[in-house]
Amino acid sequence: MTMIDVSSKNHVLREATATGKIILKENTVNLIKNKKIVKGDPIFAAKIAAVLAAKKTSGIIPLCHPLPLTNVVIKIIISDKNSIQVTSTVKTKAQTGVEMEALTATSVGLLTIWDMVKQYEKDLAGQYPSTKIEKIFVINKYKQA
Repeated sequence: MTMIDVSSKNHVLREATATGKIILKENTVNLIKNKKIVKGDPIFAAKIAAVLAAKKTSGIIPLCHPLPLTNVVIKIIISDKNSIQVTSTVKTKAQTGVEMEALTATSVGLLTIWDMVKQYEKDLAGQYPSTKIEKIFVINKYKQA
């Protein structure tokens, strides 16, 4: 294994946006909307967790370059009666892109929501029958010429 050598590349503006969603019970989404989650506001916590995750991506993905991030924007919306969408946009001026940072931010944002609402998602057998994280992907990648 080896980290890719980017020494010969120029420092340029790079941006990537990733998105994903979590499927929850309709009742859980209503609890989130009405700020009735015992642990606190999952959307606020997910935004903070996502920013922190973007900043620490190289520490959890072994061959990912550490990058000086210049901006991280996390948008979280309740997309319908039983799902929440997390979208992360990350920028840097560096020699390599920020797709992994955007994907990591989105993933950790979604995981944070799950963690904060899991007590409402379990069925009588202690399973999570309707909870799913799905469709995490890069929707935009930009590199200045």
